[in-house]
Amino acid sequence: MAGIARPNGDKAEFRRLLLAASVLAWCGMAAAPAFALSQITGEDGSAPPVREGIVAVPLPPVPGQPAPADAAQPPEPADSGTGAPGVPAPATPDDATDAGENGAQEPSNADLPPIEIVYGDEGLPQPVRDLRAKLMEVARTGDIEKLRPYFQTGADPTVVSATMPEQDPVVTLKEASGDGDGVELMAILLETLEAGHVRLDPGGENEIYVWPYFTQVDLGALTKPQLVQLFELVTAGDYQRMVANGSYDFYRVGISPEGRFEFFVDGD
Repeated sequence: MAGIARPNGDKAEFRRLLLAASVLAWCGMAAAPAFALSQITGEDGSAPPVREGIVAVPLPPVPGQPAPADAAQPPEPADSGTGAPGVPAPATPDDATDAGENGAQEPSNADLPPIEIVYGDEGLPQPVRDLRAKLMEVARTGDIEKLRPYFQTGADPTVVSATMPEQDPVVTLKEASGDGDGVELMAILLETLEAGHVRLDPGGENEIYVWPYFTQVDLGALTKPQLVQLFELVTAGDYQRMVANGSYDFYRVGISPEGRFEFFVDGD
Protein backbone atom coordinates (compact mmCIF):
# COMPACT_ATOMS: atom_id res chain seq x y z
CA MET A 1 0.00 0.00 0.00
CA ALA A 2 2.04 2.86 -1.45
CA GLY A 3 -0.27 5.53 -0.09
CA ILE A 4 0.68 4.93 3.52
CA ALA A 5 4.33 4.09 3.07
CA ARG A 6 6.62 6.24 5.28
CA PRO A 7 9.62 7.92 3.69
CA ASN A 8 13.08 6.69 4.54
CA GLY A 9 13.90 9.94 6.37
CA ASP A 10 10.98 9.49 8.72
CA LYS A 11 12.05 5.95 9.49
CA ALA A 12 15.58 7.06 10.37
CA GLU A 13 14.23 9.81 12.60
CA PHE A 14 11.93 7.35 14.29
CA ARG A 15 14.85 5.04 15.06
CA ARG A 16 16.87 7.93 16.52
CA LEU A 17 13.98 8.89 18.77
CA LEU A 18 13.46 5.29 19.86
CA LEU A 19 17.17 4.90 20.65
CA ALA A 20 17.23 8.14 22.63
CA ALA A 21 14.18 7.07 24.63
CA SER A 22 15.79 3.71 25.35
CA VAL A 23 19.00 5.38 26.57
CA LEU A 24 17.07 7.74 28.82
CA ALA A 25 15.05 4.86 30.25
CA TRP A 26 18.18 2.81 30.86
CA CYS A 27 19.93 5.71 32.59
CA GLY A 28 16.96 6.29 34.82
CA MET A 29 16.75 2.64 35.75
CA ALA A 30 20.50 2.47 36.42
CA ALA A 31 20.47 5.55 38.64
CA ALA A 32 17.78 4.21 40.94
CA PRO A 33 19.56 0.94 41.85
CA ALA A 34 22.81 2.84 42.43
CA PHE A 35 21.10 4.96 45.08
CA ALA A 36 19.35 1.96 46.61
CA LEU A 37 22.51 -0.16 46.78
CA SER A 38 24.21 2.49 48.87
CA GLN A 39 21.59 1.80 51.54
CA ILE A 40 22.05 -1.99 51.57
CA THR A 41 23.56 -3.42 54.72
CA GLY A 42 24.32 -6.92 55.92
CA GLU A 43 22.40 -8.81 58.56
CA ASP A 44 24.68 -7.41 61.26
CA GLY A 45 24.19 -3.81 60.09
CA SER A 46 27.54 -3.49 58.27
CA ALA A 47 27.90 -2.35 54.66
CA PRO A 48 28.56 -5.04 52.04
CA PRO A 49 32.06 -5.22 50.54
CA VAL A 50 32.95 -3.04 47.55
CA ARG A 51 35.25 -4.21 44.75
CA GLU A 52 36.34 -1.71 42.05
CA GLY A 53 33.25 0.42 42.53
CA ILE A 54 30.84 -2.54 42.48
CA VAL A 55 28.81 -3.35 45.57
CA ALA A 56 28.72 -7.11 46.09
CA VAL A 57 25.29 -8.10 47.35
CA PRO A 58 24.49 -11.81 47.85
CA LEU A 59 21.52 -12.93 45.83
CA PRO A 60 18.81 -15.06 47.40
CA PRO A 61 18.84 -18.72 46.36
CA VAL A 62 16.54 -19.89 43.63
CA PRO A 63 13.33 -21.23 45.20
CA GLY A 64 13.59 -24.98 45.76
CA GLN A 65 17.42 -24.96 45.44
CA PRO A 66 19.90 -25.13 48.37
CA ALA A 67 22.06 -22.12 49.03
CA PRO A 68 25.57 -22.38 47.52
CA ALA A 69 28.32 -23.48 49.93
CA ASP A 70 30.40 -20.37 49.21
CA ALA A 71 27.54 -17.96 49.74
CA ALA A 72 28.54 -14.81 51.53
CA GLN A 73 28.21 -15.11 55.29
CA PRO A 74 27.92 -12.36 57.87
CA PRO A 75 31.38 -11.28 59.02
CA GLU A 76 32.65 -13.05 62.12
CA PRO A 77 33.31 -10.85 65.16
CA ALA A 78 36.96 -10.05 65.73
CA ASP A 79 38.75 -12.47 68.02
CA SER A 80 39.51 -10.60 71.22
CA GLY A 81 41.96 -13.17 72.54
CA THR A 82 43.79 -12.86 75.80
CA GLY A 83 46.67 -11.21 74.00
CA ALA A 84 44.62 -8.13 73.08
CA PRO A 85 45.89 -5.11 75.06
CA GLY A 86 43.51 -3.70 77.62
CA VAL A 87 41.13 -6.68 77.47
CA PRO A 88 41.47 -8.91 80.53
CA ALA A 89 40.80 -12.61 80.11
CA PRO A 90 37.63 -13.79 81.86
CA ALA A 91 38.13 -15.53 85.18
CA THR A 92 37.79 -19.28 85.14
CA PRO A 93 36.91 -21.56 88.07
CA ASP A 94 40.56 -22.63 88.28
CA ASP A 95 41.64 -18.97 88.46
CA ALA A 96 39.03 -18.02 91.02
CA THR A 97 39.82 -20.73 93.57
CA ASP A 98 42.70 -23.02 94.44
CA ALA A 99 40.87 -26.32 94.01
CA GLY A 100 42.17 -29.81 94.55
CA GLU A 101 42.25 -32.61 91.99
CA ASN A 102 38.58 -33.43 92.60
CA GLY A 103 37.49 -29.82 92.35
CA ALA A 104 37.05 -29.45 96.10
CA GLN A 105 38.46 -26.38 97.76
CA GLU A 106 41.52 -27.32 99.73
CA PRO A 107 41.67 -25.78 103.21
CA SER A 108 44.61 -23.52 103.90
CA ASN A 109 46.69 -23.60 107.07
CA ALA A 110 44.62 -20.67 108.31
CA ASP A 111 41.56 -22.97 108.39
CA LEU A 112 43.22 -25.37 110.84
CA PRO A 113 42.80 -24.77 114.58
CA PRO A 114 46.00 -23.45 116.17
CA ILE A 115 47.78 -25.78 118.55
CA GLU A 116 47.77 -24.67 122.20
CA ILE A 117 51.24 -24.15 123.66
CA VAL A 118 51.40 -24.16 127.46
CA TYR A 119 54.26 -23.34 129.82
CA GLY A 120 55.09 -24.56 133.31
CA ASP A 121 52.47 -26.53 135.24
CA GLU A 122 49.51 -24.76 133.67
CA GLY A 123 46.82 -27.19 132.53
CA LEU A 124 48.70 -30.29 133.66
CA PRO A 125 46.84 -33.04 135.56
CA GLN A 126 48.27 -33.58 139.03
CA PRO A 127 50.04 -36.90 138.15
CA VAL A 128 51.75 -35.23 135.18
CA ARG A 129 52.67 -32.20 137.24
CA ASP A 130 54.19 -34.37 139.98
CA LEU A 131 56.29 -36.49 137.61
CA ARG A 132 57.56 -33.42 135.75
CA ALA A 133 58.68 -31.86 139.01
CA LYS A 134 60.47 -35.06 140.10
CA LEU A 135 62.25 -35.49 136.76
CA MET A 136 63.45 -31.88 136.83
CA GLU A 137 64.70 -32.32 140.38
CA VAL A 138 66.68 -35.42 139.44
CA ALA A 139 68.04 -33.78 136.28
CA ARG A 140 69.50 -30.91 138.31
CA THR A 141 71.61 -33.40 140.30
CA GLY A 142 73.40 -34.65 137.18
CA ASP A 143 73.18 -38.21 138.52
CA ILE A 144 71.48 -40.29 135.85
CA GLU A 145 71.15 -43.30 138.16
CA LYS A 146 68.52 -41.37 140.08
CA LEU A 147 66.28 -41.59 137.01
CA ARG A 148 66.06 -45.36 137.24
CA PRO A 149 63.00 -45.49 139.59
CA TYR A 150 60.96 -43.49 137.08
CA PHE A 151 61.59 -45.68 134.06
CA GLN A 152 58.69 -47.96 133.21
CA THR A 153 59.59 -51.62 132.67
CA GLY A 154 57.83 -54.74 131.45
CA ALA A 155 55.74 -55.03 128.29
CA ASP A 156 55.41 -51.25 127.87
CA PRO A 157 58.71 -49.73 129.03
CA THR A 158 59.85 -46.13 128.84
CA VAL A 159 61.36 -45.58 125.40
CA VAL A 160 64.85 -44.07 125.41
CA SER A 161 66.06 -45.54 122.10
CA ALA A 162 64.37 -46.51 118.87
CA THR A 163 67.12 -48.98 117.98
CA MET A 164 67.88 -50.71 121.32
CA PRO A 165 64.57 -50.92 123.20
CA GLU A 166 65.66 -53.88 125.36
CA GLN A 167 68.90 -52.37 126.63
CA ASP A 168 69.08 -50.91 130.14
CA PRO A 169 67.79 -47.32 129.79
CA VAL A 170 70.47 -45.86 132.05
CA VAL A 171 73.21 -47.53 130.00
CA THR A 172 71.63 -46.30 126.77
CA LEU A 173 71.49 -42.69 127.96
CA LYS A 174 75.09 -42.80 129.21
CA GLU A 175 76.27 -44.05 125.83
CA ALA A 176 74.34 -41.30 124.07
CA SER A 177 75.69 -38.58 126.35
CA GLY A 178 78.70 -36.62 125.11
CA ASP A 179 80.47 -36.90 128.45
CA GLY A 180 79.90 -40.67 128.67
CA ASP A 181 78.36 -40.43 132.12
CA GLY A 182 74.90 -39.11 131.30
CA VAL A 183 75.40 -35.58 132.61
CA GLU A 184 74.81 -33.99 129.22
CA LEU A 185 71.56 -35.95 128.84
CA MET A 186 70.43 -34.77 132.28
CA ALA A 187 70.94 -31.15 131.17
CA ILE A 188 68.95 -31.83 128.00
CA LEU A 189 66.15 -33.42 130.04
CA LEU A 190 65.95 -30.35 132.29
CA GLU A 191 65.92 -27.87 129.39
CA THR A 192 63.31 -29.92 127.57
CA LEU A 193 60.93 -29.99 130.54
CA GLU A 194 61.38 -26.24 131.04
CA ALA A 195 60.17 -25.56 127.49
CA GLY A 196 56.52 -25.21 126.57
CA HIS A 197 54.45 -28.35 126.04
CA VAL A 198 51.43 -29.50 124.03
CA ARG A 199 48.59 -31.90 124.75
CA LEU A 200 47.99 -34.48 122.03
CA ASP A 201 44.80 -36.51 121.45
CA PRO A 202 42.87 -34.75 124.26
CA GLY A 203 40.45 -37.18 125.91
CA GLY A 204 41.47 -40.00 123.56
CA GLU A 205 43.10 -43.36 124.16
CA ASN A 206 46.50 -41.97 123.17
CA GLU A 207 46.33 -38.72 125.13
CA ILE A 208 49.79 -37.57 126.12
CA TYR A 209 51.68 -34.42 127.14
CA VAL A 210 54.78 -33.74 125.08
CA TRP A 211 57.80 -31.46 125.62
CA PRO A 212 58.98 -29.39 123.83
CA TYR A 213 56.17 -27.97 121.73
CA PHE A 214 58.56 -27.66 118.78
CA THR A 215 57.68 -31.24 117.88
CA GLN A 216 54.21 -30.09 116.79
CA VAL A 217 54.74 -26.73 115.07
CA ASP A 218 56.08 -25.38 111.79
CA LEU A 219 59.70 -24.62 112.61
CA GLY A 220 60.00 -22.30 109.64
CA ALA A 221 57.29 -20.03 111.07
CA LEU A 222 58.76 -19.52 114.56
CA THR A 223 58.93 -16.00 115.94
CA LYS A 224 62.20 -14.59 117.25
CA PRO A 225 61.20 -15.17 120.90
CA GLN A 226 60.36 -18.77 120.00
CA LEU A 227 63.71 -19.14 118.24
CA VAL A 228 65.41 -18.03 121.45
CA GLN A 229 63.59 -20.84 123.26
CA LEU A 230 64.56 -23.29 120.53
CA PHE A 231 68.25 -22.29 120.61
CA GLU A 232 68.35 -23.19 124.29
CA LEU A 233 67.97 -26.77 123.06
CA VAL A 234 69.66 -26.90 119.65
CA THR A 235 72.14 -24.93 117.56
CA ALA A 236 71.35 -22.76 114.55
CA GLY A 237 72.83 -25.47 112.34
CA ASP A 238 70.52 -28.05 113.90
CA TYR A 239 67.59 -25.71 113.31
CA GLN A 240 68.40 -25.28 109.62
CA ARG A 241 68.60 -29.04 109.19
CA MET A 242 65.26 -29.52 110.94
CA VAL A 243 63.58 -26.90 108.75
CA ALA A 244 64.95 -28.64 105.66
CA ASN A 245 63.70 -32.02 106.92
CA GLY A 246 60.36 -30.63 108.04
CA SER A 247 60.37 -31.72 111.70
CA TYR A 248 62.01 -31.34 115.08
CA ASP A 249 64.36 -34.29 115.57
CA PHE A 250 66.02 -33.63 118.93
CA TYR A 251 65.08 -35.05 122.34
CA ARG A 252 61.48 -34.94 123.49
CA VAL A 253 59.68 -36.12 126.66
CA GLY A 254 56.25 -37.75 126.89
CA ILE A 255 54.14 -38.20 130.03
CA SER A 256 50.71 -39.87 130.08
CA PRO A 257 47.75 -38.31 131.96
CA GLU A 258 48.24 -41.01 134.63
CA GLY A 259 51.82 -39.86 135.26
CA ARG A 260 53.72 -42.59 133.35
CA PHE A 261 57.14 -41.72 131.94
CA GLU A 262 56.43 -42.74 128.33
CA PHE A 263 59.58 -41.65 126.50
CA PHE A 264 62.75 -39.59 126.52
CA VAL A 265 64.16 -40.06 123.06
CA ASP A 266 65.59 -38.18 120.11
CA GLY A 267 64.63 -38.46 116.44
CA ASP A 268 61.48 -37.54 114.56
